[in-house]
Amino acid sequence: MTMLSFRVDEVEAAAVQDWAERLGTDRSQLLREALRRHLVRLASETDAQTWQQHPLTQHERSLADIADWGPAEEWSDWADASR
Repeated sequence: MTMLSFRVDEVEAAAVQDWAERLGTDRSQLLREALRRHLVRLASETDAQTWQQHPLTQHERSLADIADWGPAEEWSDWADASR
């Protein structure tokens, strides 16, 4: 793990401490999770471009065909049979 150090306003520092106490965690863990979530959100902003540049392969698309099959059985029949 690499250590990062940065400055924040006193109001934000107090809010971080408050939330850490409310959540029963330490500030470092709260900030690590917040940073991770923010980086995931930023990365997701380029998802459409990534999908266009790297479309699904035929093998990956075949899974969508399977999802379209629907349920193998009519489950409502089971509910009627148990009554």
